[in-house]
Amino acid sequence: MSIISIAIQKGGSGKTTTAINLPAALQQMGHSVLLVDLDPQANLTQALGILEEPDRSIYDVFREIAAGKQSDLSSLIEVRSGLPLIPASLELAGAEIELVSIYGREQIMTRMLKPLRDKYDFIFIDCPPAISMLTVNALVASDYVLMPLQAEFLPLKGVKSFMRHFENIKRDLNPDLQILGFVLTKYDRRKTMNRNVLDTLMETYGDKVFNTRVRTNISLAQAQEQGVDVYNYDRSCNGALDYLELAREFLKRI
Repeated sequence: MSIISIAIQKGGSGKTTTAINLPAALQQMGHSVLLVDLDPQANLTQALGILEEPDRSIYDVFREIAAGKQSDLSSLIEVRSGLPLIPASLELAGAEIELVSIYGREQIMTRMLKPLRDKYDFIFIDCPPAISMLTVNALVASDYVLMPLQAEFLPLKGVKSFMRHFENIKRDLNPDLQILGFVLTKYDRRKTMNRNVLDTLMETYGDKVFNTRVRTNISLAQAQEQGVDVYNYDRSCNGALDYLELAREFLKRI
């Protein structure tokens, strides 16, 4: 069983799209998965059809732990588009402040997820697009970090910034944390910039770059508008095929 943080220090990089459709592809292949939305923007939660603030979210568990109470993440699990999900809410932004005074605050997600580790093959955490206390918690709880990014130069700068924080977290808080790899999203090999960014990424990180590239595909966005993963929307589209290929490569790497 493995816990994977999907993280990058840049919004709009295909992070949430990957957090939905890579687990969905693995589920298609017979693996059990759990999705955790740890982003206060709640994009993953909304993309799976939960448009209203949930009655209880992962924020409530943070609050209960901050108050010294026992809390159980499993009670939050909702199944959306066939995928088990622990939802986020906009209130999650308040957890940053509430965690400041808690002893061992970097370990809270580790404690939360411990009872669930043996129930799933893979747990995926969709992190905020910044190095926050929530992101640190996710990385401390994780075995691997997977970084999706668009093949443009601003996301590439975000990778370099994120890697500095990654090294600090690995050194001080989670020495077992590993980079699983970088995934290029919204990729179009006809575009010179896309090819140049791929070349730069390969030169810098070598075999940490996934061979699978997720092509630009409108069906991925349309599926989220419908509140489903791409396999419940159009399983024959390029996006579905790309994430299935990514899942195969993911399993080989992990």
